[in-house]
Amino acid sequence: MAEKKKDLRTALVNSGLITQDQLNIVADDACKTGESLIRAILAKKLLDEKQILKFLEEEMGIPHISLTSYLIDQKTIETLPPSIAKKYGVIPLFLVQNTLSIAMVDPFDVKAIDEIKVKTKHEVEVMAATPTDINQAIVQFYGVAGTLDELLGAMATPETSHAATPSTADEAPISKLINLLLVQAVQERASDIHIEPEEKRTRVRYRIDGIMHEVSSPPSHLHSSICSRIKVLAKMDIAETRVAQDGRFEFKFENRSIDVRVSSFPTIYGEAVVMRLLDKQSMVLSLGEIGFSESNLKKFDELVKRPYGIILVTGPTGSGKTTTLYATLQHILTPERNIVTVEDPVEYEMAGIRQTQVNVKAGMVFATALRSILRQDPDVILVGEIRDMETGGVAIEAALTGHLVFSTLHTNDAPGALTRLVDMGVEPFLVASATAGIIAQRLIRKICANCKIELEVSQEITDSFEQLKGKKHKFFHGKGCKNCRGTGYKGRTAIFEMLTLTDEMKNQIVNKEATSKIKQTAVKNGMVTLREDGLQKALAGLTTLDEVLRVTQLD
Repeated sequence: MAEKKKDLRTALVNSGLITQDQLNIVADDACKTGESLIRAILAKKLLDEKQILKFLEEEMGIPHISLTSYLIDQKTIETLPPSIAKKYGVIPLFLVQNTLSIAMVDPFDVKAIDEIKVKTKHEVEVMAATPTDINQAIVQFYGVAGTLDELLGAMATPETSHAATPSTADEAPISKLINLLLVQAVQERASDIHIEPEEKRTRVRYRIDGIMHEVSSPPSHLHSSICSRIKVLAKMDIAETRVAQDGRFEFKFENRSIDVRVSSFPTIYGEAVVMRLLDKQSMVLSLGEIGFSESNLKKFDELVKRPYGIILVTGPTGSGKTTTLYATLQHILTPERNIVTVEDPVEYEMAGIRQTQVNVKAGMVFATALRSILRQDPDVILVGEIRDMETGGVAIEAALTGHLVFSTLHTNDAPGALTRLVDMGVEPFLVASATAGIIAQRLIRKICANCKIELEVSQEITDSFEQLKGKKHKFFHGKGCKNCRGTGYKGRTAIFEMLTLTDEMKNQIVNKEATSKIKQTAVKNGMVTLREDGLQKALAGLTTLDEVLRVTQLD
């Protein structure tokens, strides 16, 4: 390796890329700082990444690898500690018998290679990669673990794990850790950060595209400090750990304003904290962007042009109901219309619309707020959620007295919303008269465009869809890549079930017939179910049949 190092210096000068004087200066600096020669050249900006890569391959015979779409097995990643990967700019690629192939910024860094051999107990083969690719791969495959090790190393282990507040020594690293978790979450498009205490560690998970992913595990002695720092940011009571609390704060990232809703909850090992991230800039989409099929978009456009009636959006928590409602308000917003909302909480501030937030302590609940709104001369009203008979009754009354009302309900499908209102105690004839239409929706993950390939679907899966029996169709899936964390999915879209009432359905509501009967009538009249809409998106190559089966239920 010493001979190679001599050859490297000679080859650099002979190539004409740098002069002997420049090499001498940078080599002296590298000796003083302990940095490798190539990393020192890059730091001094004598050569750029592409020039170094080309030189290593053409002059030194070291192959390079592009890590952009290279998927590395998690077991291979685990062979090398994140602290070593970050320290030397190294990513393990694959392991064959006792030889570990790695990608490095500087393949001539003897100190790094020797330490990797000792740590992994493997022989090492080296390939070259750019610092940019290496850094992105470290973030991708190690999450925050690499930086976390550095942070944890800067913190003294406390004598007790029950400290109520962070010590002065811990405060800066803890703040840095929280910032890192937030930035990483935004970069990975996470909707929630879960910080969960366990007996011997603190587990941190992100919810990305609706699925939980574990990202790091700080030791348990840091848990109270992490919670206290978050509670300080969210203006919560840090001394109170025995009851659940809520708070919020805002942070800026790359000129984006991220709203963070914080919830703490006491558990046997300490407080569990969940942070929900709301990116205000990406919150409001147009109706054409949220997943409506052409036929459903046409139906919905006609529905929202009605002068009065109630339109309900149903689905479980996290199914995109609020996004659909905001997109709808944006679609119908004109200077001639007075639009007023009551929400819990207001998730996105929209110009041209008057928005209010429920305040239970002050007695401002949905029903009382809605009664007050009716005295504000509204044309369109958005009620965040119908939770009880009182709110449902006032919303129906508003719809019958010339207002267009939008609201949400938690039901499995569109017809179920009708019977839910009746079960709440709202008169069936009022439900039948006031309801203009109902949308049920779910969010499904989209196939990653970077690693999308055709897929042979098993007979067992196709048999789950009546429309596929006895027919052949093309389907796709993502094989997994760096861009999608190896999941094969990136981003989400919505599937919809849209019900518009007919006279027959209104009679069924008045007669209190079962939801299944109303659904049969709706399907007979052309309603596309959630599963059918999902199947159409799978046939179009947007998602997989597995994903459609995951988020929909059999009728």
